[in-house]
Amino acid sequence: MRALVWHGKYKVSVDTVPDPVIQEPTDAIIRITSTAICGSDLHLYDGYMPTMEDGDILGHEPMGIVVEVGSAVTKLKKGDRVVVPFVIACGSCFFCSKTLFSCCDTTNPNAEMAAKVMGHSPAGLFGFSHLMGGFAGGQAEYLRVPHADVGPIKIESDLPDEKVLFLSDIFPTGYMAAENADIEPGDTVAVWGCGPVGQMAIQSCWMLGAGRVIAIDRVPERLAMARTHGRAETIDFDQDAEVYDRLQQMTNGRGPDRCIDAVGCEAHETGGIDAVLDKVKATVMLATDRAHALRQALYCCRKGGTVSVPGAYVGMIDKFPFGGAMNKALTIKMGQTHVQRYGQPLLAKIEAGEIDPSFVITHRLPLEEAPGAYKTFRDKEDGCIKVVLKP
Repeated sequence: MRALVWHGKYKVSVDTVPDPVIQEPTDAIIRITSTAICGSDLHLYDGYMPTMEDGDILGHEPMGIVVEVGSAVTKLKKGDRVVVPFVIACGSCFFCSKTLFSCCDTTNPNAEMAAKVMGHSPAGLFGFSHLMGGFAGGQAEYLRVPHADVGPIKIESDLPDEKVLFLSDIFPTGYMAAENADIEPGDTVAVWGCGPVGQMAIQSCWMLGAGRVIAIDRVPERLAMARTHGRAETIDFDQDAEVYDRLQQMTNGRGPDRCIDAVGCEAHETGGIDAVLDKVKATVMLATDRAHALRQALYCCRKGGTVSVPGAYVGMIDKFPFGGAMNKALTIKMGQTHVQRYGQPLLAKIEAGEIDPSFVITHRLPLEEAPGAYKTFRDKEDGCIKVVLKP
């Protein structure tokens, strides 16, 4: 089959690789009909995620048609149309029983490696390094899906791929981010980052009762999307005054009630000394994470507020304003998304016409054009916000 393969920092290509096969009775094989490039894929492309190996297949936002199932699979059959969550969960361990699916105890075969870095191992993830299990990803023609009775979301309507594809990651991720923000009716929510996850977080804030949403970015087309589709007020951090000062003005000196960091570990340098130091340290590989957006969210959030972190981080961060967070009595919630918890409820919202997540798509390309699409997406060229690939 053809698949998008990682060969090193900034080096990806579409190669011919072996087709996946059933390895366990609980596996399924799907033929991928649509897949997408995620912002967190760029952490791999840019060389920030450790334990990547030459030849790894990327991608964790796929959907397609079941072509084969293992002998123990009971909920899927050949011909079923499914969206595959990026999190691989067993469905029965201590954490899965609490619907903390991204904390699954059993699906990371490299759990010992992950525990040395993190203290405990999270779940296995598709296409996201050997620290997270080394599973082949979904930017390919076919995909092996472990624990097929637990993860895939069956699509039994005639909704097009583009309306349901993002149940694999960014829609549940944005929704969980808003849920983690503990939004109370009428709250002002500030969202750092207007990429795909930020856009879904904005939509979800409204669903959960926000009174105002303020979106922060510097890319004109992303800010425009936040205004038009997200009905958000916006701050361009390249053009406006200091973000803290603007938020103070917009909230009568109190600060936003809830803040969401939808940027993650590759925040852009903005002139602040912390961001400059992050960039220098990352350039010489003395650090992996540039956490300016997170620091700013903690600084800006009102006393007693909540900071939610769906943005992906991969290692250690320094200059963390922990004293301020503690003294302001902030709550911080974060985590990889428990996608299996949200699949059916969010599918119901799509089917009811409450949201059409396809509004974020700006580029539709064949799989063979994926290498160029990675660069376009990373460099924010050609108005690129979200790329969908067709194998």
